[in-house]
Amino acid sequence: MKKYVIIAFVAVTGLFSVNAMAQSKVAHINAQALVESMPEAKKAETDLQTFAQGLQTDGKALVDEYTKKMKEFDEKAASMSENMKEIKGREIQEAQKRIQDYNQSAEQKVQAKQQELLKPIYDKARKAIEDVAKEKGYAYVIDSSMGVLLVSPAGDDLLTPVKAKLGIK
Repeated sequence: MKKYVIIAFVAVTGLFSVNAMAQSKVAHINAQALVESMPEAKKAETDLQTFAQGLQTDGKALVDEYTKKMKEFDEKAASMSENMKEIKGREIQEAQKRIQDYNQSAEQKVQAKQQELLKPIYDKARKAIEDVAKEKGYAYVIDSSMGVLLVSPAGDDLLTPVKAKLGIK
């Protein structure tokens, strides 16, 4: 008797889970295309380029200093003592290290600025996607811009309704 109760319980549980899975609606959206079409993203990209160009301009001074030291060393190397060559060589190496350190720091600053600028845009896009999915009754929304899924169940594309929700043409 105990076996029959367990079997009946497993069968009923299986039916409910199959029924629940059958009712789940699936949609997809190209989130990257959505974000790229948002006016805020275009402004963020322009702001990021301006920020990066400013850092690049600041770094140019370090490169100019290095170039000047190299040129000076090349011109005067023949008349320098071994001690002076060693000192100038260390100065050149220090200038190279400052350039490398600055480039690494600038790259980190650009990445941090990019995250700072894009986070509110991604949050807005995600909220709009969630709102549209809820309005249309979708349980799952797959990001098709990643191209990871090779086979997926048929679903509706939410790019157009989400763009409409954000006021994007």
